[in-house]
Amino acid sequence: MAATGEEAAAMDNISRVPAPPTDLNLSTEPDKRSDAGGTENQAPAPKRSNDGGVETAEEATEPAEPDINELCRDMFEKMAVFLQGELTATCEDYKLLENMNKLTSLKYMEMKDISINISRNLQDLNQKYASLQPYLDQINQIEEQVTTLEQAAYKLDTYSKKLEAKFKKLEKR
Repeated sequence: MAATGEEAAAMDNISRVPAPPTDLNLSTEPDKRSDAGGTENQAPAPKRSNDGGVETAEEATEPAEPDINELCRDMFEKMAVFLQGELTATCEDYKLLENMNKLTSLKYMEMKDISINISRNLQDLNQKYASLQPYLDQINQIEEQVTTLEQAAYKLDTYSKKLEAKFKKLEKR
């Protein structure tokens, strides 16, 4: 059954009332249990007062819940810093890749120019070799003729030695 009128307003006011604080530490001393390595669920040791040995007990306290809005704001700020760093790193990576691509493109252009020059020089060399080919053929022919002339000279030399030997033989007689 839905509340109407004054009941709804009363319920609305109840839901808007702030929650009571959960930290009921009534002492004036700072809480030293978390620094001393104790757990939060342990009860503190009873204190003795100077009133003739009467012990007083401290109430166990739970840590105060931090403000959710403040924690969310802190989390969002830290996430923003993290994401900004990630995006900056990614952006820097892309800039680096872009610079590397530009340098690579320039290197390929240089290599293209070098290969064009090499091709042009090779064509020039081939033309020069073609123009020298008749002279090279003549050199080969002269070399063959010299070889045959040399063989003829050796034959003539051996024949002349034989003739000289015959002549000496005839003179002795």
